[in-house]
Amino acid sequence: MSLFRRNYDRPGPGVSKDEPRKKGVARFFEVLFRDFFDLVKLNVLFCLCALPTVAAFLYGFLGGFSIIIYILSLIVAFPVGGAAVALSFCVTKMLRDEPGYMWHEFKRKFKENVKQAALPGIICTALIQAQVFMWISQMLDTTGTGFIWLIAMFALFLIFTMVAPYIFVIFAYVDLKAMQVIQNSILLSLAKVPRSIAGALFGSALWIVFILYLPVSLLFLPVIALFAVSVSWLLCLMWVWPPVNKQFSIEETINARRDKEND
Repeated sequence: MSLFRRNYDRPGPGVSKDEPRKKGVARFFEVLFRDFFDLVKLNVLFCLCALPTVAAFLYGFLGGFSIIIYILSLIVAFPVGGAAVALSFCVTKMLRDEPGYMWHEFKRKFKENVKQAALPGIICTALIQAQVFMWISQMLDTTGTGFIWLIAMFALFLIFTMVAPYIFVIFAYVDLKAMQVIQNSILLSLAKVPRSIAGALFGSALWIVFILYLPVSLLFLPVIALFAVSVSWLLCLMWVWPPVNKQFSIEETINARRDKEND
């Protein structure tokens, strides 16, 4: 079967209606093994959307810092926000145990949100690129004066990764303006600090290791292109999704709408 072929005749993976959901590590591996090939599809789709900005950033970084190249890398990051929303929606469908056709769902959510989520996506891209640049610069510092900067950068990175997942999940499900989405994301991340920190750390673990072991870790770029992004997002959203779902009654609303349609 083609990677992106729409096969609407084959039922997607799911669980029995009355089967209780697993929790913790068991839940992660249940979703990972059940939906692994869908995670690969989502990963490839997201990487294709992010490829222009990543290529421009790497070109500027490896070829010497250039403000023009940096600005260009942000301009071509326009689709990243929509892709992050689409990825969030598809991964949370897996966490809701709802079968779906990932190519179709990703494309639909991307089209619906690419404009509205463009600015948050560009801002997130700028923050990530700045963090990568500063982390690598400080790692190359042999004077020993960069330790405080590393601590400060880690704190900023933690705050950013605590809030960002809420932004894209809320975009995926709730019809709010961009500023309202950001405000709700900040409030939720603060109201659920333990979950927000866990989501940030689990979701960022692979990327922190990747940065710490540069340039050797570049050998693993094919792994990143196949499933690192979507698996990291799954690790993060396992913690972030429950408070968002509860706050906005998302599953309850979806189930009520489905029951009404079936009547």
